[in-house]
Amino acid sequence: MATADIEFFFDPVCPFAWITSRWIEKVQEQTEYSVEWRCIALRILNKDKDYATEFPPEYEHGHTAGLRMLRVCAAVRDEMGSEVIGPLYAALSGSTFDAEPNEEYRLALGTIPMIETALEQAGLPTHFAAAADDTAWDAIIETETELALSRTGRDVGTPIITFQPPDGLSFFGPVISRVPSDEDAVPLWNAVTTLAAYPGFAEMKRSLRETPQLRVFGQLSDNPEFEDWQGGARAAYLPENNS
Repeated sequence: MATADIEFFFDPVCPFAWITSRWIEKVQEQTEYSVEWRCIALRILNKDKDYATEFPPEYEHGHTAGLRMLRVCAAVRDEMGSEVIGPLYAALSGSTFDAEPNEEYRLALGTIPMIETALEQAGLPTHFAAAADDTAWDAIIETETELALSRTGRDVGTPIITFQPPDGLSFFGPVISRVPSDEDAVPLWNAVTTLAAYPGFAEMKRSLRETPQLRVFGQLSDNPEFEDWQGGARAAYLPENNS
């Protein structure tokens, strides 16, 4: 059975996964690498956490919406094959993060109308949107989430990338806040995989980062603001800092 060169585990609600995925598509366009888009659910990854005390208020809704969209991805893949998941992911996340600035964009996340529109954009039957309410797909998504975590360890988020699966390099991220230029895409990929391949490499991280450069946030800027992020959330928005 043929295996893709890159397995990209995504949750469609994660803005950083979306930015990284656009970079990976540029890498794919400039190399001979094939990419398989696979599921990892933030809602499942954080199933043992208390959303009320450990996340900003909107995160539970967002993570649940991501799971709903992944159910649809699982149903589509089951019937139509994995090759259509890339375009579907692009439609689901692109319609969210590449939209005009909108402070209430989260309200539409994971709704049936939103999913039906994405399916239409991807050229897929809209009846698949019903899978958003079908929890029978959760076992498959959880298995895939656990597969990704088995390769990296559990103290990670999204995305997770495996290069030359199943036994090649696996890593969380890289978390980037802007899509690299065409010229920078492959050199950045080479730098990341070179570092990840070093036998003693464990982690490189900083919590201070620029705001995600996404149109829906109104944050496309040559001089973006910097924020402190902890555990995948802006520190200033965590409940413990707003009590």
